[in-house]
Amino acid sequence: MQVNTDAKAYDSINVTPMLDLAYVLLVVFILMTTASVQGLNVSMPKPSNKPSTEKHDLKIVQIAADGAVLVNGIGVTLAELETTLLAAKGRDDKMSVAIKGDGRTHYARVVAVIELCNRLGIDMGLVTARIGT
Repeated sequence: MQVNTDAKAYDSINVTPMLDLAYVLLVVFILMTTASVQGLNVSMPKPSNKPSTEKHDLKIVQIAADGAVLVNGIGVTLAELETTLLAAKGRDDKMSVAIKGDGRTHYARVVAVIELCNRLGIDMGLVTARIGT
């Protein structure tokens, strides 16, 4: 095997690998910046400037850690809760219920109250605590 001694030494640097690396870095940068910016666009309703003059009944249903159900601080069974809510709905058709479930209670008790409100057609909401309080 003969070596060609007349071959010219390389005078220039091959920049193709550096350009490949630059393109890869550019693609990674574009993907990372668009991934952090993307989100879900939600159109929030705007409140009216007029305060509501309607006053509707609000019942606060609490489920204690031991599973006891209280309506405005008074202990009741689920059957008594149903009659109480039906009577309140008879007085005010637009009444609502705020459900406060203790974090240590069985979730089935909270679900039972939610299902009762759904069955009776009563507006309800779940009361939660702020994070850090």
